[in-house]
Amino acid sequence: MKFSEMPYQRPDKDEILKKMDHVINILRNAQNTEEAICAMKAMEQVVVDVDTMGTICHIRNTVDTTDSFYEAEREYNDSLSPVLSEKIQAFNKELLISKFRPELEQKYGALLFTNMELDLQGFSPEIIPLMQQENQLEAEYQKLYASAKIPFDGQVLTIAQLYPYKQSPDRTVRKAAWEAEGSFFDQHHEQFDEIFDKLIKNRTEQAQKLGFHDFVKLGYIRRQRNCYGPEEVARFRRQVVEELVPLAVKIKGNQAKRIDVPKPKIYDDLFAFPDGNAVPQGTPDELLAAGKKMYEEMSPETAAFIDQMFEMELFDVLAKEGKAPGGYCTTILGYNCPFIFSNFNGTSGDVDVLTHEAGHAFASYIASREIELIDLRNPSMEGCETHSMSMEFLTAPWHHLFFKEQTSKYELSHAEDALTFVPYGCMVDHFQEIVYSHPELTPQQRNEEWLKLEKIYRPYMDHDDLPFYGRGAGWQRQLHIYLYPFYYVDYCLAQTAALQIWMEAVKDRERAWKKYFDLVKLGGTKTFVDLLKSAGLQSPFEDGSIQKIAHPVSRWLNDHQI
Repeated sequence: MKFSEMPYQRPDKDEILKKMDHVINILRNAQNTEEAICAMKAMEQVVVDVDTMGTICHIRNTVDTTDSFYEAEREYNDSLSPVLSEKIQAFNKELLISKFRPELEQKYGALLFTNMELDLQGFSPEIIPLMQQENQLEAEYQKLYASAKIPFDGQVLTIAQLYPYKQSPDRTVRKAAWEAEGSFFDQHHEQFDEIFDKLIKNRTEQAQKLGFHDFVKLGYIRRQRNCYGPEEVARFRRQVVEELVPLAVKIKGNQAKRIDVPKPKIYDDLFAFPDGNAVPQGTPDELLAAGKKMYEEMSPETAAFIDQMFEMELFDVLAKEGKAPGGYCTTILGYNCPFIFSNFNGTSGDVDVLTHEAGHAFASYIASREIELIDLRNPSMEGCETHSMSMEFLTAPWHHLFFKEQTSKYELSHAEDALTFVPYGCMVDHFQEIVYSHPELTPQQRNEEWLKLEKIYRPYMDHDDLPFYGRGAGWQRQLHIYLYPFYYVDYCLAQTAALQIWMEAVKDRERAWKKYFDLVKLGGTKTFVDLLKSAGLQSPFEDGSIQKIAHPVSRWLNDHQI
C-alpha cells in the first residue's frame, strides 16, 4: 500500500483505554510466563494501532501545516498521548513487579526493564496537563517557523528555499540571504521568545512535580540515557573544546584561504569553495533514482529496503510553502515501514537526506525483521544517529552518482562539516544545560549565554553585527532546542562512532560494512556504550578518546585538500 492510500481514523480514546485496562488485568492475573508474554504482545498491538494513526497524522500535518483537518487531528493526538502514557506506565509497573520478571528478563534481556524503570521516573498522572500543554507549544513553534514567507530575489521563499542563497558564490547575495532569514526571526522575536519561555517554565514545572530540582535530570531520563549522565557529557564536551575546537579553527582557516576571504564573517561560513559549493547534479527525481541505484548495489538488504521505500512512496522531500522545517525519519508501525520527510533545496543537504535519513530508515527496516519486541528495536537516540551518520560515509563509493565531477569537493566539505559540527552540537547541548539549570533567565540573558558559548565552541565566528545573530538569538533556528530538549548532543556522540566506521571503511570497506550491519541488527538490545563495545568502537566518554578519533580524520583532510 502506498502512503497516500493509508487510511487515517481518529483513535477512540474511551475504546483504547478500555482495551488497555483489559490487558493490564490479564497481566496482573497471569498464571504463567506464557500468559505474561501474551499480555505484553496484546499491549504492544494496542500501542501499534494508536501509534500508526498518530504517525500518519503527524506526517500529513508536517507536509502541510496549513491543512486544518490534520492540524486539528494532531492537536487531538497530542492531547491523547500523555493520557495513554499513564496506562502504559501502569502496565509497565505490573511487569516490573511481576513474579515472572526473571523469566521475562531471561527471554528479552534486563535492558528492557531498566528502560521501563527510567520511564517511570519521568512520568506521573499529575503532569499530564503540562505534557499536553508542552505538545501544544511545540506545535505552535513548528507552525510559526513554517509560516515564513521571505521576499528575496523576486520571489517569496521559505527558510529552506532561502538556504541555497546562503551558499552563493556572490558574497553580497550571501550576506543579503542571511540578513533576510534573520529579519523573519527578528520580526517575530517576541513570539519565539514567548514560546520558549513557556516551554522552559512548563518543563521545569514537570520536573519539580516529579521531585527533580530542574529539568536537566528529567531531560536525560526522557532521552532514555541508561548508561551515562550529565557528568559524562560534560567530560565529553571538555574533550571537544580541547581537541576539536582547535581543529575546527584550522579547518575554517583553510576554508578562508580557499575562498580568498581573509576575515570571514558568518555569511561566509557555509561557502566552502571559490567556484561554489558542490551541488547535486540532477532534478529531485534524478537524485531519488540515483539513491535507488546506490542502495540496490550496496547490499541485498539495502536493495530490498529501497524497493519497499519506492513501491510504497515513503518519501516527501520537496521544500514548499506551508511545509514544516527540517527533516526526519519515522516509522509507521502498523505497516512495518519507515517514512522520510525533508525539504530539498538544491544543495548538498539533499544528498545528505538520502544517506542520513535513509540510514535511519534502513535501521528501522532491519530491526523490524530481526527483533521481536518493538521496544527493543531502537537504541537510545545517539545509537540511532550512529546508524544514520555512519551511512553518510559508507555511501562514499556512490557519491559520484549525485555529484559527478564535483564529488571530491563534496567529500572534502562533508568531512570538514562532520568535524566542525561536533563543537556546534556541544554548544547547543551546553546552552540547554544552562537555560534549564537557570529557568529564571530572561530572553536577553539567554541570548547572552549563547554568545558566550560561541566564543568557546566557535571562536572563529564573526557575526558582523547582523541583528539576529549579533544579538545572540541564532539558536532559535535550531528546532531541536524547542522540540527535542537535550537531543542534539546525541548527534555529536554518534559522530564519533561514525568517524571511526568511516576510517575503517577507508582501509577495508567490506569489514566496515559488516561492522555496521552487525550494529544495526542489534537494534536497542544494548546500551549505547555496550553497542560501541560490541562493534569494537571507542567510547567518546573515555579520556583521550576524541584525540584518537580526530587525528586519523585530520590526516585524511590534510591529504585531500583542494
